[in-house]
Amino acid sequence: MALIEKLKGRLGRTRENLVGSLLQTLRGHKSLDDDLWEEMEEILIRGDVGVETSIKLLDEVRGRIHRLPHPQPENIVELLQNSILQVFRDGAGGLGHGIAPAPPYVILVVGVNGTGKTTSIAKLARLHQEEGKKVLLAGCDTFRAAAAEQLEVWADRLSLELVRNQPGADPAAVAYDALQAARARHVDILIIDTAGRLHTKKNLMEELCKIKRVIAKQNQDGPHETILVLDATVGQNAVSQAELFHRRLGITSIFLAKLDGTARGGIVIAIADRLHIPVSYIGIGESLDDVERFDAQRFVRVLFSTE
Repeated sequence: MALIEKLKGRLGRTRENLVGSLLQTLRGHKSLDDDLWEEMEEILIRGDVGVETSIKLLDEVRGRIHRLPHPQPENIVELLQNSILQVFRDGAGGLGHGIAPAPPYVILVVGVNGTGKTTSIAKLARLHQEEGKKVLLAGCDTFRAAAAEQLEVWADRLSLELVRNQPGADPAAVAYDALQAARARHVDILIIDTAGRLHTKKNLMEELCKIKRVIAKQNQDGPHETILVLDATVGQNAVSQAELFHRRLGITSIFLAKLDGTARGGIVIAIADRLHIPVSYIGIGESLDDVERFDAQRFVRVLFSTE
């Protein structure tokens, strides 16, 4: 129950902006007229659910509600929740489960600068630590002078080892060294940081592809997860980022950071619907413990809670 209450508090801005507005609109209508549906569509779009996804959800709700014996505006809430849950179910493919044919289980973490990628890696490492896994970090962002230092600070706080090299070193070579170290040290989980970059920069994206190829040659089925860190506060731009990264790298899951800092958390729904990539983790605060494995049912339950 404490977890539910924590999530409820951290999603407060989204709940008020999205669900609070929906409920207020429903209370102001006594019939299922066109004005009601238009207002609901505007609210969903404003909450960053996205135009396509908002129309799809409301079309489904509209089709189902008229099958009820005595449809009322209040029926919309339950039907909308069910439609959102179906979006998450449809987008749940490709999720890694922390199991590899033989250790280490390799996680490649990518994302643009400013998304909170390094902090998200630390949260991810802490999560696996708490589950009893031995974790090793690899600093493959060799293009930015302070990147490895930032990761080293987190590694020290978590009492983790870090494989790194000098600024300007070949990122793929660092990934190779990290894999060898992970095997030698009998590590369960290897988390590889990569250069935060603009997703539109072709040469930098090629570097990511090179890292992935090196991992695949050295580790069966690796990387086992390719996680894209997205900033929930940037709205629909996060979907654009995910589309381009996914096209080149085959993203298997998403870590949605800074979800507590936005009133437009409907982006979670848009990502699942548009990309069919599971949101596996959510960041809901600044401390290392402010991370959760994403649970769609719990998320929807908290989002629509009126308590």
